[in-house]
Amino acid sequence: MKLPIFIADAFTTKAFRGNPAAVCLLENKLDEDLHQKIAKEMNLSETAFIRKLHPNDNFTQSSCFGLRWFTPQNEVPLCGHATLASAAVLFHKIKNVHSTLTFVTMSGELKARKEEDGIVLDLPLYPAHPQKLHEVEDLIKTAIGDTLVQDVRYSPDTKKLLVRLSDTYNRSFLESLTVNTENLLQVETTGKVKGLILTLKGEPGGQTQAFDFYSRYFAPWYGVAEDPVTGSAHTVLSSYWSEQLGKKDLHGRTVLFQFKKLLNFKLVFLFIYAIHLKM
Repeated sequence: MKLPIFIADAFTTKAFRGNPAAVCLLENKLDEDLHQKIAKEMNLSETAFIRKLHPNDNFTQSSCFGLRWFTPQNEVPLCGHATLASAAVLFHKIKNVHSTLTFVTMSGELKARKEEDGIVLDLPLYPAHPQKLHEVEDLIKTAIGDTLVQDVRYSPDTKKLLVRLSDTYNRSFLESLTVNTENLLQVETTGKVKGLILTLKGEPGGQTQAFDFYSRYFAPWYGVAEDPVTGSAHTVLSSYWSEQLGKKDLHGRTVLFQFKKLLNFKLVFLFIYAIHLKM
């Protein structure tokens, strides 16, 4: 069996940066268990599988495809960077003739639009509702110890817990914060939480560009200790910070602890959201 598989670095213009995803093009139906085996073999945070929806479809001429995402451990309902990677492979490697592609997914239909300077994805916005602290206090303490928390929200659509750190902290604090993900699987076993978002209000730009918020994302329940840049997390972050700041045009920045650097989400929003929120 031969399957074309591409690896694309999302959210960056330079090789070996950003967030890599594998993209597998399925000419024929794949045995169900092989999806997970391939994702485990690729060992990236996400592997995307693009499939034809009709017998006469082809990857160059058709505009609508099925799309699924797998971590090395589980199938997930939504992945932004692997969707971006899938669109990039179809547009730039397969030379799909359309300017807009539709992906049929577990999260509904997602559209990817090719523009001169990138690719724009239309992703859903998921509200995060106030969460009683005592119900998730053990999880938060396990993850970040005695770090001060300003707000806690929960997104039932995505099963993500959003934890906003105190405004007294700055970007450098979030960047250097050691997060204990190893014990989270023992603390949260109900299945309610599948992802942990840490976020912080942005700072004035000064000599550099201002950002509205910063974030980090952790999903050990899916076998991903920390994901460098996560589109699905931003479906929750965008909704939350738009409400908090009263804005629909947002610039966010994700913090990478492992590499001690920050990725510029101006590029991310150019590639993923072009983020004019529709509320």
